[in-house]
Amino acid sequence: MNEIRHGIEVFVILLGVSSPIMVVGVIYYLKKRFEHRQIMAAIEKGTPLSEIIPPKPQPIGPAWIRYVSAGVAMVVIGLGLIFCGGLRGPGVVVAFVVLGVGAGWLTKGLLHRKYYLKTQPDRNTGPQEKEST
Repeated sequence: MNEIRHGIEVFVILLGVSSPIMVVGVIYYLKKRFEHRQIMAAIEKGTPLSEIIPPKPQPIGPAWIRYVSAGVAMVVIGLGLIFCGGLRGPGVVVAFVVLGVGAGWLTKGLLHRKYYLKTQPDRNTGPQEKEST
C-alpha cells in the first residue's frame, strides 16, 4: 500500500512540474498557427508581407559583450561552486558543467570581439576618399 502511495505522490509531482511547460507549449503552438493563417490570408489577398510582419529589431550594441559578460559570470559561478562545495558529491558535476559552458561563452565572446573589431571602420581616421581612375 505504501508503494502505491509513493507512486501517486511522484506522479502528482511530475504532473505539477510538467503542466506549466505543456501549457506554454500549447499557447506557443496556437500563436504560431494563428500567425501562419494570418500570413496565408494576406498572401491570398495580395497584401505585401512587409505590412503584416514587423521588421526584426536590430540588437543594441555588439553581441560579443553579452557573450563575454555571461561567460565571465558562469565561470565565476562554476568556480564558486567548486570551491564552496569541494570536490565531493554530484554537485561537482554541475559545477564543472557551468564552468565549461562559461568558458565556451567567454571564448565565443572573445572571438566575436576579434572579428567585430576587424569589420568596424577605424574611428581615428576620417572617411577615406576613393581615388578616381
